[in-house]
This record gives sequence, structure tokens and C-alpha cells, in this order.
Amino acid sequence: MRSVLAPAALVLVVCAGSSAPQGAPRWEAQTSGVAGRLRGVSAVSEAVAWASGAGGTVLRTVDAGKTWTRLPVPDAEKLDFRDVDAIDARTAWVLSIGNGESSRIYQTTDAGAHWTEQFHNSDPDVFLDAMAFADATHGVAFGDSVKGQLYILTTSDGGQTWTRIPEGAGLPPALPKEGAFAASGSNVAYLDPTTVVIGTSTSRVLRSYDGGRTWQAALAPLATNASTGIFSIAFRDLHHGVIVGGNYQKEDEAVDNLATSSDGGVIWTAVKSGGLSGFRSAVAHVPGTPATWLAVGPRGCDQSTDDGRTWSPLACDGFDAISFARGRRVAWATGARGRIARLDFGD
Repeated sequence: MRSVLAPAALVLVVCAGSSAPQGAPRWEAQTSGVAGRLRGVSAVSEAVAWASGAGGTVLRTVDAGKTWTRLPVPDAEKLDFRDVDAIDARTAWVLSIGNGESSRIYQTTDAGAHWTEQFHNSDPDVFLDAMAFADATHGVAFGDSVKGQLYILTTSDGGQTWTRIPEGAGLPPALPKEGAFAASGSNVAYLDPTTVVIGTSTSRVLRSYDGGRTWQAALAPLATNASTGIFSIAFRDLHHGVIVGGNYQKEDEAVDNLATSSDGGVIWTAVKSGGLSGFRSAVAHVPGTPATWLAVGPRGCDQSTDDGRTWSPLACDGFDAISFARGRRVAWATGARGRIARLDFGD
């Protein structure tokens, strides 16, 4: 969404270090080698992760973050890659934001040695925000609404072709100025290969149970205005989900910026007491735990161990995005000034 292009807040102090007790989350600051803001991250395994951001930046590590390698995308130096989704160490997609031709999607299948431009927007009214992939072939991308219609693209061939969901094909009308905040690439998520959810800037949750062909919408109890709404959505299974957000222009405030669902996103319940400690741009479930969640934002982090009902601050640098490796208690978080950190919850 256009309004999220405002300048970032200043960086906070370094995260808690290796003195944390066994089983507690442990942060390890890493060297990215870049200075631009990194809003995209995708963890593949305990050793492999991808990151993306301003200045056409795409990074990859294959040694748990000891070294990060920059992977140039041809003619993309001026693009802002707000989202990256990786399937493995060799295959990944990056999405750039912006009006008109700035909104693009690229793919690599050879670890960044070569990139294919899969989607190049030419409509001046289109502004892509985020994407997600269920597997190597099925993906969804979301952008700001255009002329009162939601803008959703789907692919079933790995991005070789992207098709817009047409009006009247099970797609509800857009609310005024409805789009998404392009802050972490995590407002689109797959629950399984055919179930996908999207959190919008007007605090609606869009749900599809057929891979993106038809959609339903539910209002969520998060505050909404030009700089406030849902910034991130995540589920730990088909039923239990969390949405976070707030006002990115007031990062220390936590007003109506958190809700949970236990029915697959049909009904959302606001968390009023014991909630987040500030604006949060990304949320993720910790794999292998029954009810532990982590939320990050430019000025802090919070953790919940009771499925999102109560939260407590977790010492950390400010981050924009976080991604856990599938099935592992290891994550990477990215943020301003090229910041990258690895998070290990231990055994």
C-alpha cells in the first residue's frame, strides 16, 4: 500500500544474547553486507534462508547465516523487493512494489545465477503488496484495489503465467481504498495447498478454500485508517490464527492491533488485555510448539505461549519481517539498515 513508504524509525539496541536459558529464544546478529532496509525474508531450513529489500537487494545464505551472498537481479537496482518466497536453496520468487511498472515478480531456479521476470505490470493504477506460495507451482499475489475491485493474481505453473481473479467470479467488492501494507510480505499466507488467507488494510480477512478461485471476507476488530490496519496474518493449523498490526506512524502504541481466530478466520476476537507492546509488522507461529507465537516490529518484539491470548515483550532489535523454517524452531528476522538476525528456540 502506498502509505507504507514513510521513513523508518530509528534502530533499537541489540537483542538479548547467548546467555538466554536453554529452550528460550536466542538471537544471533548477522552481517548482511548491505545498508538498505530488508522487509522480505524466507527461511528454508536451519542453514538456508533468503532476504530481500530496497535497492533491488536479494540475499541468500546456505551456512546458517555465517555468510550472506548478494544475488543481483538484472535491471532491478531501483526496485524495492518487499517480499521473497523460497521453496529451497535454488528456487525463489521476489516481488517489488510501487505504481505501474515498479510492481514486478521475478523467479530464480538456479540460486540466483539467473532471474526470469514473470510479471511486469503496466497498469498505472496497480500497486502490488505481497505474495505467497503453497509449493513450487501454486501462488497468490495481492495488490491495492483498482476501481473498486480487489486485485488478486494466482498462478498454477510456478509463476510462468499470472491470472487476475475477475470481478464477479466469487470475489467480494473492495472496500474504499482497500489494499495491503507492504511492510513484511506476510499479509498473505497459505494454510494448506488450497486454503489461502489475506489480511487487508481495511482490517478484513479474505479467505479462499479453492486455491484462490473464489473468496469470502470477514471483518476483523483491528483499528483502521490510512496508516493503520492488518499488517500480518499467520495460522498454526487450519483453525488457529493471529493477525497483528497497528499504526506504523505511531510505533510505540498498541491500540486495537491484535486479534485471534479459532475457526479458520471466519470470526476474529480482539485481544484487549495483555496484548502487544507496540506496532507489529509480522507475526509467526513457532513450529513444533502447541501455542507459541512471535510478533516483531521496527521497535520491538513480543511473545505469546498461550495461542495469542496474552503477550510479553521479548528483548530484541526492531525488525520488519520474520520467517521460521518449515517444521523447525529456527527463524530469521530482517529490518532497517540491512539488519539480519537468526533466532533459535533450541530443543
